[in-house]
Amino acid sequence: MKSKSRAQFERLVSELAGVEKSERVRESINVKSKVVDQIKELLKQYRVLAIMAIDRAPTAESKRMFGKLSEHGVVKLYKNSLVLRALRDIGARNLGDVSKYLTGSNIFMFTNMNPFKLAKLVEELAEYRYAKPGDAVDFDVELSPGPTGIKPGPSMSLFGKLKIPTQVVEGVVWIARDTKVLKRGDKVTSELSSLMRRLGIKIMPVKVQLKAVYEDGYIYLPKDLKIDYDAVRKELISAISMSKQLAIELAIPTPEVVSDLLIRARRISIELAAALGYTTPEIAQDLLTKAVSQALVVAQAISSRVDLGIAVSTGKQEERREEEKKEVEEERKEKEAEEELAEGISSLFG
Repeated sequence: MKSKSRAQFERLVSELAGVEKSERVRESINVKSKVVDQIKELLKQYRVLAIMAIDRAPTAESKRMFGKLSEHGVVKLYKNSLVLRALRDIGARNLGDVSKYLTGSNIFMFTNMNPFKLAKLVEELAEYRYAKPGDAVDFDVELSPGPTGIKPGPSMSLFGKLKIPTQVVEGVVWIARDTKVLKRGDKVTSELSSLMRRLGIKIMPVKVQLKAVYEDGYIYLPKDLKIDYDAVRKELISAISMSKQLAIELAIPTPEVVSDLLIRARRISIELAAALGYTTPEIAQDLLTKAVSQALVVAQAISSRVDLGIAVSTGKQEERREEEKKEVEEERKEKEAEEELAEGISSLFG
């Protein structure tokens, strides 16, 4: 090929490559624009945006968790730059603060949940995977007694190396008793990892890490959303009790305290009527009981100096009578015990 023809050919190839590259760029821009539009629609539909970190490529366990979160909104994997661009396009506030958490690989959840409920949901959400060699556990791990489903053979040496007591029942290896295989802080060995996988035991939790929650220009961090629900419940119960007592003292007739106010009013009216000596059918018995009690007090006070012609028992006399009753009862018991002992001795000697 002549040099002139070669030059023309190379120029043509270069032009075609440039056209293809330009088309690819335009296609990429169009795709990104569509994604940004999709994010903007989600931001308009949902008022809360949760940013959650992914340490590694999504596993089957993490995908199941994302599925559970999707029951409360929309969970998507987007590029951080596209989310920031969408927020900027809709005029979201405090984008500088939001951008601090748009680093690394993130999962984004669009929802209308209260941020505090969302944080609690994420905290309690967990799946479990098989332990890998080198994994550290922050809890004790025990194997329960029972069948393993493993046939006896080379695997018996694995149980022995891990000091797990076994026995063979009906051609299957059984774990003989509860056996602690890991303590808090221990690392999983390759042998134990292999055995637990064969037993189908998953112990390593897989959790979602909540980085931040964005709502109407405000950013909530996990520490801001953590609530001691038991303490709040106790404080609320205490506050309700105090407010109820205050309403009763101030006689505020709210539906919650009306019954208590009526009971209190009745008690006070009875006490007032009794103090004034005003007799009504409701307090007649109480007045009579009070009058008798007062009369006895007066009688006891003057009985030593005035002959009233009636027997008046004093407190000391009552106490003395009780003591005498106890003494008589004790003597009776001692006498019965002596008689039983005598009968026993007589039976021994015929």
